[in-house]
Amino acid sequence: MSLWRLLITPPARGAWNMAADESILEHAQAGRGDSLPTLRLYAWDPACLSLGHAQPFSDVDMNRLQERGWEVVRRATGGRAILHTDELTYSVIAPNDEPRVAGGVLESYNRLAQALLLAVKNLNLPVEMNSNVAQNGILRHNPVCFEVPSTYEITVDGKKLIGSAQARKKEGVLQHGSLPLTGDLARICQALVFENESAREDASKRLLARAATVESALGRAVSWQTAAQAFIHAFEAQLGLSLKRGELSESESRRADELVKEKYDHPSWTERV
Repeated sequence: MSLWRLLITPPARGAWNMAADESILEHAQAGRGDSLPTLRLYAWDPACLSLGHAQPFSDVDMNRLQERGWEVVRRATGGRAILHTDELTYSVIAPNDEPRVAGGVLESYNRLAQALLLAVKNLNLPVEMNSNVAQNGILRHNPVCFEVPSTYEITVDGKKLIGSAQARKKEGVLQHGSLPLTGDLARICQALVFENESAREDASKRLLARAATVESALGRAVSWQTAAQAFIHAFEAQLGLSLKRGELSESESRRADELVKEKYDHPSWTERV
């Protein structure tokens, strides 16, 4: 059994959530404080559209976004846009030599996906793991993350259920992802640019045909707390972990606040592409 830290942080703005993940990653390298490998579980308030690291900011319809009171942030990880609301979000942050994230991207992604698979199975969902590499052309021309499952992502009845992305840095590995619990997944199309309203409607229909929430797949709602417990038990059982509840250190909190101001709340980062 390896000891990891479990962080359960209150719902927060998108800029702070992304800054917190990066701050933990910066502290994950050897010799920086007493930071353990970390599983963080969190939520977003208000709803926030997150863009992949290299996704064009021009994909965002800012007028529609602001009309709905939603925010926008750019992730440090790749992939396409996600509207974070009514979901459980997880992040795994560990130094590069931690065995559970060692190896290449696909190897570590698969290892962590086994824990995600067990977590949603523990919620009584008939899930499976997608083993096919997504077609690059589909991903390149599609601004919505949840429309296309990629390798080792979790599906239910062929529909994408959990979307994840990973970044490997010199400080360590950051992987985070989203489990939509309830709500209308097609809401994201209201915050993105389309050629016309017919194209927006078509994209909404495609998304609903290709992605699911826990509630739509199970036929009943599951609370955030119930889903969080399923994640905790699955990560411990599947990965051989002992998760110890902790808090951000003073240094991690201070750095997260700096990253909000310097990066995640700043147009030079958010609108960089």
